Amino acid sequence: MKYITMKLKNLRVAACAGMLMFSAGALLADEAVVKFPDRDSSYVKEGTFVSIENLRNMGPGLTKTQVYNLLGVPHFHEGVFHVLVWNYIFNFRRGSEVVSCQYQVQYSDQKLVQATYWKEPDCAEFLREKKIVAPEPVTLTVPEKVQRYNLAGDTLFAFGRSDLESMLPAGKQELDRLIEKIKADNVAGSKIVATGHTDRIGSDGYNLRLSYARAATVRDYLGSHGIDRHLVEIRGAGSSEPLTNCPSGGSAAVIACLQPNRRVTLDVHGER
Repeated sequence: MKYITMKLKNLRVAACAGMLMFSAGALLADEAVVKFPDRDSSYVKEGTFVSIENLRNMGPGLTKTQVYNLLGVPHFHEGVFHVLVWNYIFNFRRGSEVVSCQYQVQYSDQKLVQATYWKEPDCAEFLREKKIVAPEPVTLTVPEKVQRYNLAGDTLFAFGRSDLESMLPAGKQELDRLIEKIKADNVAGSKIVATGHTDRIGSDGYNLRLSYARAATVRDYLGSHGIDRHLVEIRGAGSSEPLTNCPSGGSAAVIACLQPNRRVTLDVHGER
C-alpha cells in the first residue's frame, strides 16, 4: 500500500511538471509567431500619428470593423479582409522628437482581435495614463471652426493612380489655391484632416488602399508647399461615404454618375 501511495504521488508530480512544460512551450510559441514586416515594404514608411485614446480602446474581442474605425487601414500590402494579421507604423511626440513605432494586431480564426504587440517595447509607455494635474482656471473658450474643402478625385489624379507623378495639372492648381487660402486665413498651423474617397467600383480592399494613398499624397503635397505635414492627419474611407446614389453596373453613364464619390476632402480646423 505504501508503494502504491508513493507511486500515485510521483505520477501527480510528473503530471504537474508536464502541464508547466506545456504552458511554457505555448508561451514561447506565441512569442515566436510575432514577426514584424520590413518597414520599407510599407506604403506609409514615414508612419502616421494615431489617437492614443483609440489605441487604449484596443483589446481582445474587437472586430476588424471596430479596429479599422480606431486605427484606420493597415499600413502594409497584406490585405484587409482575409488575413489574420494587420501591421501599422505609428508616430508619437516626445517633446520636439518624433518617435516611430511598429504595431501589430493578430486575429483569431473568428476574425476577432486575439492580441496586439509593439515591435519596440518602450512604445507601450505612450499609452500609460499620465498623472492628472489640476488645470489653471479658464475664463474664455474659443469655439473651433472646421472648414471643409472637396477636391474632385478625377481632377487630382489619373484614373486608378495615387502617386505624386500622376497628379494632374488642374488638381495641382486647385491645391495651390487652397494652400494660399489656408495661409491667408492664418490657419496654416492648425490641424488638417485629409480623407480619400473612392466610388464603389473595385474591391473594398483595393478602394481602401487607394483612398488612403491619395490622402497621403495630398498630405505630402501640402508639406512641400509650406504646410507642416505633421499637422496633417490622413484617412482612407474607400467607398463607404458616397455622395451620390447611382444605378448598379459599370457602364459609362454609371461611372459618370459616380464621379462625385471620387474625391479627397480637407477638413481645416481653426478658430473663429
